[in-house]
Amino acid sequence: MILTVTLNTALDVTYEVPALRPGEAHRITGVHERAGGKGVNVARVLHELREPVIATGLVGGGTGTSIRTLLGDLRHSFEDIAGPSRRTTVVVDGSSATGFWEPGPEVTGDEWERFVARYSALLRVARVAVLSGSLPPGLPVDAYARLVEVARSAGVPVILDTSGEALAAGVAAGPDIVKPNAHELAVTSGMPVGVFEPGAVELAETEALAAADAVRNGSRTAVVASLGPYGLVASTPDGRWYARPASALDGNPTGAGDATVAALARGLAYRLTWPDRLADAVGLSGAAVLAPIAGAVSLTDYQKLRRGVHVQEV
Repeated sequence: MILTVTLNTALDVTYEVPALRPGEAHRITGVHERAGGKGVNVARVLHELREPVIATGLVGGGTGTSIRTLLGDLRHSFEDIAGPSRRTTVVVDGSSATGFWEPGPEVTGDEWERFVARYSALLRVARVAVLSGSLPPGLPVDAYARLVEVARSAGVPVILDTSGEALAAGVAAGPDIVKPNAHELAVTSGMPVGVFEPGAVELAETEALAAADAVRNGSRTAVVASLGPYGLVASTPDGRWYARPASALDGNPTGAGDATVAALARGLAYRLTWPDRLADAVGLSGAAVLAPIAGAVSLTDYQKLRRGVHVQEV
């Protein structure tokens, strides 16, 4: 069983438009509502892959009720809080996506302690724990670090996907894998990471891998960094790799990072080799880009894209 944690859950609303033009009125061609937040998206991708998964985290208010309902048959065990869960809005036009994120609800100390107790109990049936997304107001900056330590005490490996101070504090606690994007990697490492444009891919990969090495700093934590349409770099105790898709894809990248984490979690649970994990991650993230809604993937797209992934040890 893979356990996903979303402390800042959301009701995700996606608007489809023919073309996004700032400052103009738009006729919406499609509206979708989904239970969201990064860990929820990871759980949904794993569910699509028919992997046993439980989603946990914090939910509250009417939006929290909607989040539970919209999860359907995906197993979940959320802790109720008084404040209403946030909403996010994404506008997609077929070639790009623009997002608007509401702040999360204020979480009290008692609510946090109740969640930690629930999380500790769920770890008893977990093979891997995935900690994803931002921290809502009221939680300490080392909240993820504490959850990493609780999982380590239970003998459960952990993947951490967050940013800023929460990422820096979480890395110090020693998760098995961290998955920053290029910007998060640059901020955390303190090293410059290049602009990922055509013609600069090799330089960007070199810089990103050096930054990943700096974040790992010789520890047992593996750092897998996403480079958007150019794939992934990985600095691990077992080696260093580039993983590249056959070609860049147009679409909605909102859930691509979450699909990457889902692949890494499954690979960790089954103890796959790093090349297999990274090929899965690039293929799944590409399938997520082609899907109009975060947390959705086509298994046909995934299998097709995975065959074209090139993984190179460096």
